[in-house]
Amino acid sequence: MTTDPTGRPADRAEAARVVNRDRDVLVGLSERLHANPETAWEEHRAAAWVAAPLADSGFTVTPGYLGLDTAFHARIGSGPFRVGLCAEYDALPGLGHACGHNLIAAITVGAARALAPLADSAGLTVEVVGTPAEEGGGGKIELLDRGAFQDLDLAMMAHPAPVDVAEARPFAVSHSHVTYTGRSAHAAAYPEQGINAADAFTVAQVAVGLLRQQLPPSVRVHGVMTHGGAAPNAIPARTEGRWYVRAETLEELAEVEPRIWRCFEAGAHATGCELEIVPESKPYAEFRTDDAALSAYRRNAEALGRTFATGSTAARMNRASTDMGNVSQVVPAIHPYIGIGSLPATNHQPEFAAHCVGVAAEHALTDAATALAHTALDVAAART
Repeated sequence: MTTDPTGRPADRAEAARVVNRDRDVLVGLSERLHANPETAWEEHRAAAWVAAPLADSGFTVTPGYLGLDTAFHARIGSGPFRVGLCAEYDALPGLGHACGHNLIAAITVGAARALAPLADSAGLTVEVVGTPAEEGGGGKIELLDRGAFQDLDLAMMAHPAPVDVAEARPFAVSHSHVTYTGRSAHAAAYPEQGINAADAFTVAQVAVGLLRQQLPPSVRVHGVMTHGGAAPNAIPARTEGRWYVRAETLEELAEVEPRIWRCFEAGAHATGCELEIVPESKPYAEFRTDDAALSAYRRNAEALGRTFATGSTAARMNRASTDMGNVSQVVPAIHPYIGIGSLPATNHQPEFAAHCVGVAAEHALTDAATALAHTALDVAAART
């Protein structure tokens, strides 16, 4: 079955009109989020700010959705086709909105408000899920485990990137907190009494570096030490870090992850430290794209003048991991990338955060909101 528009040009025109009407509201929301970044699980103001314009448009809003303080659910319409739009609004520690979640939230609000007056006539139930903690906390996975998303016919969101890329192909990823515990001692007077937790991390990182030669090319291993000691003349008794392991699929991740953790065990064995590895969330899954919905999005974005990147330029940001991958394993989903013209700046750089406000970002915001709204109308018309 195709997803070509099926005789509802008036609805499509109305959706575009509403997005243009709401431009100042959407840009204001994006700028407010950008100026007030909140990290994973701390997005109390952001969740309220994103939910407010939905309530203003007649959505029934449930804050604290499924027991998560910074999640929410909003719903309007009673049609048979249930479309879910995901809003992300968490920021990166130390980098603010360097992944553009301020734009994701505003795009989602724009698409949802555009669909609101059309929902019943177009056979839609429109749901917005405010999803906290995408940057490592797995907010969507927590929501999935509590029953969210299960009955949707389509889930969608659009993510900022340097250029437009239609298909998401993210790595599966695990996020872990690593702690070594040793024993402090005076580094000059009594060094033999110390058990050096910083040395344990050094051994582990060297082991990981050497292992990389034998890892599949699809695997990525990277992390940071978040605490490495307090005084140069005191042998560190405790070190902590955060480490990610990425792979092509959850299956490959399960195969390779024990090899990484053996590198950390080597650090413990070499120094005599105790090692603790604690998952920060359940692993993020690879993405399963709904091809028909993606074709509809591509066509709608191109009709707005968007041009999709190809080749190596397209094959970079679309590999970034996301907990939207877990949603895509349960319901049909798409996760296109909307370009903000930021090159050479790329996601997770301060320069990219600067590009997430301004004229190009505003243009991307309204284009993505319109394209998502049109895609919902097209797919619903084709499947109902």
